[in-house]
Amino acid sequence: MNKMLLIVITAATLLTACQSNPADNNGNATGNNEQSAQTETSQQNNESAEESLDHGAWSALPEYDVIVRNIDSQDYTFRTVTDNKNERILLLTNPDGEEKYKTIFIKNTSRLKIIDVDGGGQLFNDILENS
Repeated sequence: MNKMLLIVITAATLLTACQSNPADNNGNATGNNEQSAQTETSQQNNESAEESLDHGAWSALPEYDVIVRNIDSQDYTFRTVTDNKNERILLLTNPDGEEKYKTIFIKNTSRLKIIDVDGGGQLFNDILENS
C-alpha cells in the first residue's frame, strides 16, 4: 500500500514538473519573446481574412476618417491585428505588401495613435471627439 502511494505521488510530481514553462522558471526573456512571436504569427494567420482593400467596410470605424487624413494615400490594405473590448490595432500595408502604418485605437478613451513604421515615428496621438 505504501509503495503504491509513493509511486502515485512521484508520478504526479513528475507530470506536474513537466508541464511548467521553463521561461517562467529561469526568467529567460528570449523564451517569452519567442512565445510572443508565435502568438503574433498565429494571430496574423487567423486574421488574414480581415484584410481588405475595400475601404467601405473600414469606413464605419470611428477612427477611419482621421487615419485617411493623416496618411499620404488611400491605396493601403487594412489588416486587423487586434480587436477586443479595449483596443483595436490595425496595420496598413502598401500595394507591395510592405507595412507602412500602425494604428492603435483605445476604445474606452477614444484615443487614436498613428505610427509610421518606416521610421517616421508617431504621426497622430489624440482623443477623437465624435466617437
